[in-house]
Amino acid sequence: MTDNTTRLDHVVLWVSDPAASAEFYEKTLGMAPIRLSEFTAGEAPFPSVRVNEETILDLMPMAMAERMKMLPGAARSAGHPVNHVCLSLPEADFHGLRTHLEEHDVPVSDYSYDSFGARGKARRSFYFRDPDGNIFEARHYD
Repeated sequence: MTDNTTRLDHVVLWVSDPAASAEFYEKTLGMAPIRLSEFTAGEAPFPSVRVNEETILDLMPMAMAERMKMLPGAARSAGHPVNHVCLSLPEADFHGLRTHLEEHDVPVSDYSYDSFGARGKARRSFYFRDPDGNIFEARHYD
């Protein structure tokens, strides 16, 4: 698969409280919740948040792990966050995100420089965690 038509659709994160996680992503990162009211009404199995027009994060309750039968061993993945998810932002938004995280008392790492990613070397990046311990990297290339 080397064509440019492949896009990242979604990443599923195991979370302890999907509604609280959706609130974190909305208030701290500005990601709009999807199906949150349906989830809280018991009409959807999990909510999501929109990263951009093509990509969402699904906030999967850890309690659903026992239902993960589509792949042998999938249920054991509950509670094991992905290594990290990287968000690529324009430079101004990158600085704005870091300031916003710090204002909300979300610990952030020191800056990294020239780390490799999908678009080559990023000028700067830093890391932070969500309330469930999932690690995010924020970076800018410009």
